[in-house]
Parts: sequence; C-alpha cells; structure tokens
Amino acid sequence: MYRIAMERLLKWKQSRRRKPLIIEGARQVGKTWLMKEFGRQAYADTVYINFDSNSRMAELFASDLDTERLMMGLELYVGHKIDPDNSLLIFDEVQEVPRALASLKYFYENAPQYHIVCAGSLLGIALHQGTSFPVGKVEFLKLYPLSFQEFLMAAGKERFAEQLAMGDFQMITSFRQTYIDALKHYYFVGGMPEAVQSFAENKDFHEVREIQKRILMAYEQDFSKHVPNEIVPRLRMLWNSIPSQLAKENKKFIYGLIREGARAKDYETAIMWLGDCGLVHKVSRIRAAGIPLRAYEDLKAFKLFLVDVGLLGCMAGLRQGTLLDGNKLFAEFKGALTEQYVCQQLKTMEDLDVYYYTNDRGSCEVDFVVDTGERILPVEVKAEVNLKAKSLKTYREKFSPEVSVRTSMADYKKEEWLVNLPLYAIDQIAQI
Repeated sequence: MYRIAMERLLKWKQSRRRKPLIIEGARQVGKTWLMKEFGRQAYADTVYINFDSNSRMAELFASDLDTERLMMGLELYVGHKIDPDNSLLIFDEVQEVPRALASLKYFYENAPQYHIVCAGSLLGIALHQGTSFPVGKVEFLKLYPLSFQEFLMAAGKERFAEQLAMGDFQMITSFRQTYIDALKHYYFVGGMPEAVQSFAENKDFHEVREIQKRILMAYEQDFSKHVPNEIVPRLRMLWNSIPSQLAKENKKFIYGLIREGARAKDYETAIMWLGDCGLVHKVSRIRAAGIPLRAYEDLKAFKLFLVDVGLLGCMAGLRQGTLLDGNKLFAEFKGALTEQYVCQQLKTMEDLDVYYYTNDRGSCEVDFVVDTGERILPVEVKAEVNLKAKSLKTYREKFSPEVSVRTSMADYKKEEWLVNLPLYAIDQIAQI
C-alpha cells in the first residue's frame, strides 16, 4: 500500500540536520506499518521495540539517559550490534515509557548518528500532559487515514491517481464517471488502512463495515482505559453526538445537542482529549480574513469533524445502497459526508491551516478558509453540481481574495476569480 508519507521519511533519512522523528496519528491509521515498511525499504537492519507493557525497557530508561549506556542496553535486548549508518531504530507506543521520549534530546545532542523514529497511538495526549522533552530536538510527522489519491492507488487505479497529481483536467474530465464512482466508494470505505485493504482485495462492503465497527469499538475501549473516570461519560456523549452535529445545515458545534443544558466548560477536556489523540479535527471560525488567520480566530465557535469519512458513515448507520445509489433520504446527510471528506483531504496537506468563516449576522458562511502562509483561499463545498456561490461572492466583496475555490461534482472550470474544482480533485488546491 503506497503512502505519500514515505517520501517525507526518505527525505528525513537523507537530511544532514536529521533529528529523531515522532509520528503522530490516531490509532490504526498505519503508523507501525509505515515505520516497518520504511525500515524494510531504506535500511539494511530494522530494530523494532514496542514499549507497551515492556518492563525491561521501562527499567533501562528509568535511570540516567546516557546514550552509550542506552545503546548497550538496546543491543543486549535485540541480541546484535546496532550499526548507526545502516539501522533504523523504531520506538513504538513510546508514550508508555515517558523517559524514552525524554531520551530523544540526548540522542539528538550526543548521538545524532542514530536514525530514530517513534510513534504511539496516544502520543498526543502524553505530549500535552507535559511529558518531558525539549521542543527543537525532534521533528514531527502527522499521519492521517489514506487520502483519496492514496485510496485510488490502493484500489488498483494508479494511472487515475497520476492524472490527478498532474492536474490534466482535459483527460480527467473524459473519465469523470470513474472518479465519481471511486469517490462514492471512498465515502463508504474511508481511508483507514485495514478497511481500504479489505475493499481492494474483496470489494465486500459488508466486510468493510465490520472492520469499521471494530475500529470504533477499539476507540471506545481507549476511552475507558486511558481517560480519567469522571470524563468518560461526557466524552462518550460528545463523541456520539458528532454525526448529528454534522447533519445540521449549519455545522457549528452546539453543546445543547449533546444533552439539554450542556455547557462548554463541562466538555472542554473531552474535546481536547479527542483532538490530542487524533480522533477529531477541530475547525475554528474566523471573524475576518488576514494573514495569519490564527489572529482572527473565534475560540468559541468551531466545527468538529471525525478522523475519517468511512467511520462517520459507520457511526451514522449509513447503508451501502443509500450512499452508492443516491437514496433521497440521504440528501441531508450528503452535505455532512462531503464536508467531512473535504476537511479530511485538506488536513493531509502539509503547511495548511484550516478554518471556516461566517459573518456576524450569519447570512454568509464559507465552509473552509485555508491559510497557506502566503495567501488566504476560501473554499465553498457543494455535495452535487449546484453552482450557486452566494456566500463566496459576499466573502469576495468584503475581503477581495486573489482566487476562490468552489468544489462540487461539476467539472473543472477556471473563471476570472473562481476555480470550479471537482471534489475528487480537491488535492489540487495545493497547486492553486
């Protein structure tokens, strides 16, 4: 299975200023597989150490963090000499031994010749709880579920993915139906690697749903296992409310939908926990459009999206026929799935900050506003081929962006101030 993150890992290996690398991401997005595959492709030797319930590693890192002593201990543990030039050291579930995270500083300063990659499904939480290691001594890579482009490649449509990457819209438009069909499949299957692999091999939608249910169950078990007891009930209620939050025409998160009388301060910790472990994307409102967008962020208004579009459909109980055949009852939720899909693709792009805009009266809403660091790009999302862009026009009159994007099922078209981008080609935003 091809992952675009592999290119980033290969660049990291070649870098003369290489630091230990920490891969963040939700459980089951493929972090362990990616690290091992990277080791297999790029190194003569891969040393894989799982810190989960590993008392020997806990003891090794418990005393001083002298890198020579640590390397001797690691060599004794794996039973052979570790060659710094040709070996990849993988620390998995590293949050289970916080001292191992702290040791990365000393590896960077005193033993930079070692190639070290770390990951953990709850790493974001460990980092926010103040686990000790200095910023600036490590690099980060965020891993998400497979993007639509990666999904095409996994499903045996590599040439179609290549055309998207090249942006050859004359050719792409000729084969639009293939892309649209694949996109509907992606809405159902999503990008969780196990679900994608099952679909690629068997084309069995029922089996995909069973895998998604298992993944969701594992997440719920994590709530009970790792979250403080007093937060668990609120976290479950908040988590289960997300499909109904997104089903509303206005997708802004409303605490009253969790339960009557719910207040922000009761759920702030739960939202932070879900964000830290990579299960939700929190997209904040902006009051105005200027660089950087963060300066105009409204911290009280936000939307919550799930980590994966397939998991959203599973939580909402969407059946295969409803989605693929375009059942009329599905009309309202189609907007939720489409926005979830676009958010998910935008999040996989490096160096993009993602927000949304509404004016104070609520008469103008732009689904996403993207900050590339150099320009601000408003993005309006349409589930079908509806090409009215009233909110985009209002936004443009107020903020005069160089270019605006409307993404829908319609074909690619570039107008004076507006680019019509097909939903299946949303990753071309990076080129725009």
